[in-house]
Amino acid sequence: MTRTRTTRLRRPLVAGTTAVAAMAVTAGLVAATAEPAKAATGPRLSLIAATNSLTLTSWKEDPGVYLDLGTYLTAEGRPLELKVTRKSYKDPVTLTQTVYEGGKAKARALPRGTVKDFSGLPGFAEITVTDKAGKKVLSRTEDFCPNNASGRVRPDAPATSRYPESCPTNPFTLGSVWGVEKGWAANTYAGSYTEPVRLAAGTYTARVGVAKKYRDLFGIADKPATVKVTVEERSYDDEQTATEPASRSAAGEHAAHGATHQGPAAHAGHGPGHAPTPAQAAAPVTSGAGPSYNVGHGPLRAAPPALPWALKKEQAARSTRVGDTGGQTDGSRRAPALQPLAKRPAGKSSVPAVPKPDLRSLPAYGIVVSDGEQDIPGKDYLAFSANVWNAGPAQLVVDGFRSPGKARMDAYQYFYDAKGKQVGYTPTGTMEWDPRSGHVHWHFTDFASYRLLKADKKEAVRSGKEAFCLANTDAIDYTVKNANWHPFNTDLSTACGQENSVSVREVLDVGSGDTYSQDLPGQSFDITDVPNGTYYIQVLANPEKRLKETSVDNNSALRKIVLGGKPDKRTVTVPPHDLVNEN
Repeated sequence: MTRTRTTRLRRPLVAGTTAVAAMAVTAGLVAATAEPAKAATGPRLSLIAATNSLTLTSWKEDPGVYLDLGTYLTAEGRPLELKVTRKSYKDPVTLTQTVYEGGKAKARALPRGTVKDFSGLPGFAEITVTDKAGKKVLSRTEDFCPNNASGRVRPDAPATSRYPESCPTNPFTLGSVWGVEKGWAANTYAGSYTEPVRLAAGTYTARVGVAKKYRDLFGIADKPATVKVTVEERSYDDEQTATEPASRSAAGEHAAHGATHQGPAAHAGHGPGHAPTPAQAAAPVTSGAGPSYNVGHGPLRAAPPALPWALKKEQAARSTRVGDTGGQTDGSRRAPALQPLAKRPAGKSSVPAVPKPDLRSLPAYGIVVSDGEQDIPGKDYLAFSANVWNAGPAQLVVDGFRSPGKARMDAYQYFYDAKGKQVGYTPTGTMEWDPRSGHVHWHFTDFASYRLLKADKKEAVRSGKEAFCLANTDAIDYTVKNANWHPFNTDLSTACGQENSVSVREVLDVGSGDTYSQDLPGQSFDITDVPNGTYYIQVLANPEKRLKETSVDNNSALRKIVLGGKPDKRTVTVPPHDLVNEN
């Protein structure tokens, strides 16, 4: 596919905090399944609706209605657990279900082609909308991510779900685990992967069912849910007029609230400020080499609901601090920092014979020609996203310690035994403070480097970006040994410290990777004087081999590209990488 200079877009991510406590009354909700006696058993799955009627908003400034109809898939008896894997990028994605035989778990292979990627079960929900006269006005299918917004449906269900909180969208994902916990329900709304629909103000009836192939596959009863829907049209101008005095008051009293307050986990889903927010679409997410609040990085966890487009635009115009500062990255999520050790390590350093991390690079993606976001006349840059991930079996744990008055921190890598006890450490370079807008945090130096190689694999251009704050932004393979399905530091603010910090801790968990988008001059490749032709983008982890790993033989990944066009109008063609073609 040939790409020219372009404006890169972000797509919405499924809201990660949707209350389903109202569904606690579950009598009669469990569907009958056709399981033969003594056969391997799975969960009893049902489609339910949280409410019989609801109101959806169509914003004049952001046309369309988001069809979050409050329908959920529940699991009883056993959890629904699916493992999605591929052996390599030359192999198709396969799906297995964890079932039980004689009380023991076993893998049940599901038909080839059931899934094609890691974003969910395609065409799972079938939606039909009719108007008051009974005329069909909409018919569509939506994908279903079992890791979607979820909650308990009965009080004796497990207090927490063991499963991850979103489905991966990185095109180079290798393995994922999807699940609906026993006694829990997962929203079938495909907010990450669907578009709003056009519905005029009025009343409708929505009918939501499960596609036959999934009913047969999982033993789900053919009992569609019916929801009465009222669509009301509203304008941001009207909302602004109604809330402006309160907003000004809140802004004056809480101007620094988002930048300093570390709210409890129960309130992590609240948006900035305290003014009531209208009905909303899902939150934006970095996808590819595009700018975002979480500059350079893409989030792993599903973000909470965001403001509508018009409100987001207005808020961005008023905001004085956006980016990765003070525990806030996407304008709503807040996360406490990981804590380093109380003091720098003492005694003799050592690298014990215990499990270590295994850093691996993914091929570059989200590749475009840009002007470096600067609109520099006569300049062409090659922007891209790159990910380095940890295949384990141990975490990468790096602490930085600052000597009084020093501009840099000394960095140390820690090692742990099978019981989690620290058994060694070694110096591993430095950390430096990055004061640039959108960063404003501590970077671990020499974590990864990027090179543009000629067709003969000799270096043509090198990116100046080699220092990073580590964050678990992407779930790359949650099927590897010791993978952490609930990594803690999933955005930059959780581990990157403040300018006055004396120490920081940065962690890359097993199974997760850190995506960084090379957008700006000095990070992206300056291809102004690079001839047209075939090249390779090299992503190289741990380039100075300062970090101790299981292996350093898998630290490099190449992505083939073809440069074309004319000066100031350069193009890039990105061929598929084996079976992976994100275009």
